[in-house]
Amino acid sequence: MAELLLLNSESATNRLVLLHGWGADGNDLVPVGKLLTEGFKERFEIVSISAPQTHPSGSGRQWYPLYPHEWEEVPNAVLDLEKSLNNLCFKSIPLNKTLLLGFSQGGAMALELATRKKFGGVFALSSYPHPEWKPLKDMPPVFLCHGKTDQVVPKTASQKSFDILLKNGFKSDLYFFDGGHEINNDLIDHCREKIKQEFLS
Repeated sequence: MAELLLLNSESATNRLVLLHGWGADGNDLVPVGKLLTEGFKERFEIVSISAPQTHPSGSGRQWYPLYPHEWEEVPNAVLDLEKSLNNLCFKSIPLNKTLLLGFSQGGAMALELATRKKFGGVFALSSYPHPEWKPLKDMPPVFLCHGKTDQVVPKTASQKSFDILLKNGFKSDLYFFDGGHEINNDLIDHCREKIKQEFLS
């Protein structure tokens, strides 16, 4: 089962859920979460989830095996993650006040969860769509961001997600930034602006 790391729970009215990339863990995106939510008058609870499987290197975690890709494990990985999310109290902070952000493999998992839960919005950074991924009606808005020089997950992967969303009639947003497989200041500024415009205005 995935592990949850919670910050700023008291008196929060909004929530940011973080899904890390392949080989990282729940601590990895916490500094990013703080940068994305600090300074707003709305108080955010930050929830960072550690993937349940040990990375093959022995350190870090994975949502499912990637090299080679074991796509058949994706449905169970998504179900497990959904169960972990259901442990959060959505009475105190409702889903429409909850943002989901995933990076790389975590971004692919975020795209899956976007078809299952009506978050306020979903940010998929440096991500890719799983082979069978299909958007469903009533999905939350999806914000795709990718480094122009990403050599780990090519930017065409986010373009593909964007094209699938558009073809199915969904509102989406695709942002390419100067950088590689990373979360840099440009990307953080962009995401903060989106959060402010789309969710806090």
